[in-house]
Amino acid sequence: MNIIKGKLGLGTAPLGNMYKEVSEEEARKTIDTAWDQGVRYFDTAPFYGAGLAEIRLGEALSQHNRDDYFLSTKVGRVVEEETEEKEGLFAYGRKNKVKDDYSEDGTLRSIEQSLERLKTDRLDFVYVHDVSPDFHGDEWVSKFDTARKGAFRALTRLREEGVIKSWGLGVNRTEPIEIALELEETRPDLCLQATHYTLLNHEHALLKLMPRAIEQNVGIVAGAPYSSGVLVGGDHYEYEKAPGEILSKTERIKQIAAKHDVSMKSAALQFSMAHPAVAAVIPGTTQAAHVKEDVAAFKENIPAAFWQELREENLVSPKAPLPID
Repeated sequence: MNIIKGKLGLGTAPLGNMYKEVSEEEARKTIDTAWDQGVRYFDTAPFYGAGLAEIRLGEALSQHNRDDYFLSTKVGRVVEEETEEKEGLFAYGRKNKVKDDYSEDGTLRSIEQSLERLKTDRLDFVYVHDVSPDFHGDEWVSKFDTARKGAFRALTRLREEGVIKSWGLGVNRTEPIEIALELEETRPDLCLQATHYTLLNHEHALLKLMPRAIEQNVGIVAGAPYSSGVLVGGDHYEYEKAPGEILSKTERIKQIAAKHDVSMKSAALQFSMAHPAVAAVIPGTTQAAHVKEDVAAFKENIPAAFWQELREENLVSPKAPLPID
């Protein structure tokens, strides 16, 4: 995981037409701008628009030397030729049917499909995607058990054979990663945790996930550092409409940021990156201008007084490592 330590990457869920239509021109310009700005880690998944994000990313990156960047995608879903009407996050994506499949055969098939869409002969990191849509339900138990016997074993073998560098879970909850880190024969070494290590939501991760990750030298890639957009002016929080208490907390952080002349993007990115367990942070966007803002924000000099005031106002956990620590 040290090979991407400290990197700013690009998450491509928005380029799968998440929430809205994104033109081919706009998507290509976003990826090209990320490259021109020095971004060399790109994350994607078959689920993002039923392969649309992978296709767009593959087309853009095919213009570059494969040894010059890191690429991750996900398994757990297979894209079928059949079509269906879509709703939800990727209602505007491709109409291909997306089928859950966490088995070993499904994992290998998913990787084969991804390699074709991405126009590459290899992947650096592979995450088992959304193995925890309902942590308390029987579906989660069944899905995780299938992944443990299928995807986990297949990816462990591929890592041992040197086909991939690392594998882990790509989830929106911390518990599945915590459980996976207790396994002996199929233990992940790089996990993507979205939405639960951000300025707005980090308390639970600090209790179990982060200490365990450090103990086992497992890297954590922080996804959705803007909490699905609410931290930077959007109205979504963890992929849903932001509730009132979150909007109120965000406004308090914004007021302190304005007082210290700090951008919300820089605060969000640098907070997530400050934890020693975090290997990389991967915000996503559909606009080239936003990529430039992200890169600048990642490097922005934030005064210590800003972080100190957040602590004093109990807007961050006292246990959370900050850039001033």
